[in-house]
Amino acid sequence: MVINTNMSATVAAANLDQSQTMLAKSLARLSSGSKLTNPSDDAAGTAVSTRLDSEVNRLNAAQSNVANAISFTQAQDGYLQKIGSALDRMSELSISAQDVTKTNADRVLYDKEFQTLAAYVNSVANKDFNGVSFFSSTALAVTTDGDGGTFNMAGISLGVAAYTNMLASNVGTTTTAELALANVKAAINQLANDRASIGAAQSRLNYTSTQLTVTAENLTAASSVIKDVDIAKESTEYARNQILVQSGTAMLAQANQAPQTVLKLLQ
Repeated sequence: MVINTNMSATVAAANLDQSQTMLAKSLARLSSGSKLTNPSDDAAGTAVSTRLDSEVNRLNAAQSNVANAISFTQAQDGYLQKIGSALDRMSELSISAQDVTKTNADRVLYDKEFQTLAAYVNSVANKDFNGVSFFSSTALAVTTDGDGGTFNMAGISLGVAAYTNMLASNVGTTTTAELALANVKAAINQLANDRASIGAAQSRLNYTSTQLTVTAENLTAASSVIKDVDIAKESTEYARNQILVQSGTAMLAQANQAPQTVLKLLQ
């Protein structure tokens, strides 16, 4: 039996210190909801989780870009639908102006409406979406993934010959009305092609949007496995560590009292 070195107290103090460390770690995990309260908890897991979270953020940004591009094409097609209605009416006016029972004075009246509708179509060419022209021949590169990959959305221009020839037409005479009809029909065909191009782009962007959503969900789940704490499991560990701290404290007190029995030998 010795006094200077109390091994029982030393061992009890070491165990108590370890239990307190584990209890503090459980408290940190439960309060933060994360298993990675310190990089030392899982160095590799911290690195992987950081990269996954960064990629998810990039995917969410790309998702926002795609959503804006879809809105752009929807608004763009909305204008083309109205242009289509105007062209339909202009084709009717071209046919009506060819009526042999009408005089040129009557055709001038038809031409007034024809020119008004042409002016409307011409005005649409200047419309934009947040400063980006709806109707430009320049393709728009839409970001489609977290690594900067893009999809080139074809530009739709109202400055191509099919539209400009139609805008220069008139139905003031039967001859010009015949030519106007041919030009309007060409513009309608061009419009149909343009709307088909927009529809194809929308379809591609919708698929891309879905893919980005699924990928972000899967990566988020993978990151969650690495860093998110299992509350039920950690609560059990917390209760265990709390009991160990309480019992370790009690045993350390007992170990510190053990050398006092030496006094009985000295009496």
